[in-house]
Amino acid sequence: MLKDLKAFLLRGNVVDLAVGVIIATAFGAIVTSFVNDIITPLLLNPALKAANVDRIAELSWNGVAYGSFLSAIINFIVIGTVLFFVVKGIEKAQSLGKKEAEEAPAGPTELEVLQEIKALLEKK
Repeated sequence: MLKDLKAFLLRGNVVDLAVGVIIATAFGAIVTSFVNDIITPLLLNPALKAANVDRIAELSWNGVAYGSFLSAIINFIVIGTVLFFVVKGIEKAQSLGKKEAEEAPAGPTELEVLQEIKALLEKK
Protein backbone atom coordinates (compact mmCIF):
# COMPACT_ATOMS: atom_id res chain seq x y z
CA MET A 1 0.00 0.00 0.00
CA LEU A 2 2.85 2.39 0.79
CA LYS A 3 4.44 1.53 -2.54
CA ASP A 4 1.22 2.50 -4.33
CA LEU A 5 1.04 5.76 -2.36
CA LYS A 6 4.65 6.57 -3.29
CA ALA A 7 3.97 5.82 -6.95
CA PHE A 8 0.87 8.03 -6.89
CA LEU A 9 2.59 10.97 -5.19
CA LEU A 10 5.62 10.86 -7.45
CA ARG A 11 3.65 10.72 -10.68
CA GLY A 12 4.51 13.62 -12.92
CA ASN A 13 0.98 15.03 -12.97
CA VAL A 14 0.64 15.20 -9.18
CA VAL A 15 4.03 16.86 -8.73
CA ASP A 16 3.36 19.34 -11.55
CA LEU A 17 -0.02 20.24 -10.09
CA ALA A 18 1.42 20.72 -6.59
CA VAL A 19 4.22 22.94 -7.91
CA GLY A 20 1.73 24.96 -9.95
CA VAL A 21 -0.54 25.55 -6.96
CA ILE A 22 2.36 26.59 -4.71
CA ILE A 23 3.83 28.96 -7.31
CA ALA A 24 0.41 30.45 -8.06
CA THR A 25 -0.20 31.06 -4.35
CA ALA A 26 3.18 32.75 -3.93
CA PHE A 27 2.63 34.89 -7.04
CA GLY A 28 -0.86 35.76 -5.77
CA ALA A 29 0.78 37.10 -2.61
CA ILE A 30 2.97 39.37 -4.76
CA VAL A 31 -0.03 40.72 -6.66
CA THR A 32 -2.02 41.21 -3.46
CA SER A 33 0.87 43.03 -1.82
CA PHE A 34 1.38 45.21 -4.90
CA VAL A 35 -2.26 46.25 -4.90
CA ASN A 36 -2.67 46.63 -1.12
CA ASP A 37 0.72 48.10 -0.26
CA ILE A 38 1.68 50.12 -3.35
CA ILE A 39 -1.28 50.96 -5.59
CA THR A 40 -4.01 51.55 -3.00
CA PRO A 41 -1.99 53.97 -0.81
CA LEU A 42 -0.99 55.91 -3.92
CA LEU A 43 -4.57 56.16 -5.15
CA LEU A 44 -5.91 57.14 -1.76
CA ASN A 45 -3.20 59.71 -1.14
CA PRO A 46 -4.86 63.15 -0.99
CA ALA A 47 -1.95 64.72 -2.87
CA LEU A 48 -3.00 62.79 -5.99
CA LYS A 49 -6.34 64.54 -6.02
CA ALA A 50 -4.65 67.82 -6.87
CA ALA A 51 -5.16 68.81 -10.47
CA ASN A 52 -1.94 70.75 -10.54
CA VAL A 53 0.88 68.82 -12.27
CA ASP A 54 3.46 70.60 -10.13
CA ARG A 55 1.99 68.96 -7.04
CA ILE A 56 2.81 65.50 -8.38
CA ALA A 57 6.48 66.06 -7.55
CA GLU A 58 5.47 66.74 -3.93
CA LEU A 59 3.84 63.34 -3.46
CA SER A 60 4.62 61.80 -0.14
CA TRP A 61 5.45 58.12 0.06
CA ASN A 62 3.80 57.90 3.45
CA GLY A 63 1.52 54.92 3.64
CA VAL A 64 3.24 53.02 0.83
CA ALA A 65 4.48 49.79 2.36
CA TYR A 66 7.15 48.91 -0.15
CA GLY A 67 8.83 46.72 2.47
CA SER A 68 5.85 44.34 2.45
CA PHE A 69 5.95 44.23 -1.33
CA LEU A 70 9.68 43.46 -1.36
CA SER A 71 9.08 40.80 1.29
CA ALA A 72 6.47 39.14 -0.97
CA ILE A 73 8.94 39.17 -3.88
CA ILE A 74 11.71 37.67 -1.73
CA ASN A 75 9.29 34.98 -0.46
CA PHE A 76 8.37 34.15 -4.05
CA ILE A 77 12.04 33.81 -5.03
CA VAL A 78 12.81 31.61 -2.01
CA ILE A 79 9.75 29.40 -2.60
CA GLY A 80 10.61 29.08 -6.29
CA THR A 81 14.21 28.13 -5.49
CA VAL A 82 13.20 25.51 -2.93
CA LEU A 83 10.63 24.04 -5.32
CA PHE A 84 13.25 23.90 -8.07
CA PHE A 85 15.53 21.79 -5.89
CA VAL A 86 12.65 19.61 -4.68
CA VAL A 87 11.56 18.88 -8.25
CA LYS A 88 15.16 18.19 -9.30
CA GLY A 89 15.47 15.73 -6.39
CA ILE A 90 12.25 13.99 -7.39
CA GLU A 91 13.41 13.75 -11.01
CA LYS A 92 16.76 12.34 -9.87
CA ALA A 93 15.02 9.74 -7.68
CA GLN A 94 12.71 8.75 -10.52
CA SER A 95 15.61 8.40 -12.96
CA LEU A 96 17.52 6.24 -10.48
CA GLY A 97 14.47 4.01 -10.09
CA LYS A 98 14.19 3.66 -13.86
CA LYS A 99 17.90 2.79 -14.17
CA GLU A 100 17.56 0.11 -11.50
CA ALA A 101 14.57 -1.35 -13.29
CA GLU A 102 16.46 -1.37 -16.60
CA GLU A 103 19.58 -2.91 -15.05
CA ALA A 104 17.67 -5.66 -13.26
CA PRO A 105 18.21 -8.96 -15.01
CA ALA A 106 15.15 -9.89 -16.98
CA GLY A 107 13.72 -13.26 -16.04
CA PRO A 108 12.68 -15.82 -18.60
CA THR A 109 9.67 -14.93 -20.67
CA GLU A 110 6.46 -16.91 -20.49
CA LEU A 111 7.22 -18.53 -23.82
CA GLU A 112 10.65 -19.71 -22.64
CA VAL A 113 9.15 -21.20 -19.47
CA LEU A 114 6.51 -23.03 -21.48
CA GLN A 115 9.18 -24.37 -23.86
CA GLU A 116 11.19 -25.66 -20.89
CA ILE A 117 8.09 -27.37 -19.47
CA LYS A 118 7.39 -28.91 -22.88
CA ALA A 119 10.97 -30.20 -23.14
CA LEU A 120 10.75 -31.74 -19.66
CA LEU A 121 7.45 -33.42 -20.49
CA GLU A 122 8.86 -34.83 -23.74
CA LYS A 123 11.76 -36.41 -21.83
CA LYS A 124 9.34 -38.35 -19.61
